[in-house]
Amino acid sequence: MKRFFLIALLLFIMFLPCGCTAQNEQKTEEAEAVERPVRAPLPSLVTQTDFTEVAARTINAVVHIKTEMTKLTPLYQSFFGMIIDRGVQRQTYNAYGSGVIISQDGYIVTNNHVVQDAEKVWVTLNDKREMPARVVGTDPATDLAVIKINATDLEIIPFGNSDSARIGEPVLAIGNPFNLTSTVTAGIISAKARYMDIIKNPGVESTIESFIQTDAAVNSGNSGGALVNGRAELIGINTAIASGNGYYTGYSFAIPSNIARKVVGDLRQYGVVQRGYLGVNVVEVTSEIAAKLKLKELNGIYIARVIPGCAADKAGIREGDVLLSVNGVKVNSYASMMEEVALFNPGDEVEVTYQRDERQNTVKLTLLNSKGNTHIIKASER
Repeated sequence: MKRFFLIALLLFIMFLPCGCTAQNEQKTEEAEAVERPVRAPLPSLVTQTDFTEVAARTINAVVHIKTEMTKLTPLYQSFFGMIIDRGVQRQTYNAYGSGVIISQDGYIVTNNHVVQDAEKVWVTLNDKREMPARVVGTDPATDLAVIKINATDLEIIPFGNSDSARIGEPVLAIGNPFNLTSTVTAGIISAKARYMDIIKNPGVESTIESFIQTDAAVNSGNSGGALVNGRAELIGINTAIASGNGYYTGYSFAIPSNIARKVVGDLRQYGVVQRGYLGVNVVEVTSEIAAKLKLKELNGIYIARVIPGCAADKAGIREGDVLLSVNGVKVNSYASMMEEVALFNPGDEVEVTYQRDERQNTVKLTLLNSKGNTHIIKASER
């Protein structure tokens, strides 16, 4: 009996330290937790934007556009195995899009592809008033157009500075997808100066594509609608989507407002856009080009060819130079260069910075038009 009692006592003593150790470890962890400094959470870098006020200020300035066009199609008839030409058949069809009121007296900016070849154009305001419109002018190179309705005291969206728009900035897209009028979607600016090679128009020598990319949902019918920032300013004209099925799949593209403002002004004043040219062919700077030219950074665009007699040639810019900026704005792609140059008229003096032989040079040059001079081009000469 005594032996059994001693064995039991010994077992109790052997297992006792385990419990004590666990308790001591727990207290140690609790003590350490109290003694560790508590790191305060970092302040949020994102400012919450309430888009209700922005939408209220802008939605009445976005209109629904309906156009009517006539399409001629060949008409054939089979007669005892013979195909007989019956001439052509006239088919009338409608297209739809959006537009943005930019003046109280009825000037509206939209996409060229919305009104191109239209025989009749109707505009429906957000208050459901419908009225005919006339086409003031079109610019296939930027896919922009201006139309006009006879109305007064209209609500407008003021132009903002698209150069100041920042990646990650929240934006609203306002338009009429699938004829669902006055539709508002939200997103952020995903990228800038996107070249997509999507503006296709016969007879247009060079197009200007430097899109603002967003993830705001845009679909068929949004074309010509507004992209606005948190200050209720127009920073883009919604134009296209990147999609394999014709529907929105995550990205949409808008023409920057700075380009739109220039095009609108020229179309209203001259009926055709006055466009200046540097007269260079460029390629983006690659690692190989940077190594060859001993560039410290992959900045600028490489000048592959200078057209004789053009603005760049007269200013002393040569093949092999690297264009760094136009009027103080850095250019790192063909799209960004075209966007900056597109803001000026023939005859305007522009400051250009370029690099040659590891040295930077800044020159002032005078932009020329497509005919090699500084004259105003008339609509009939286009």
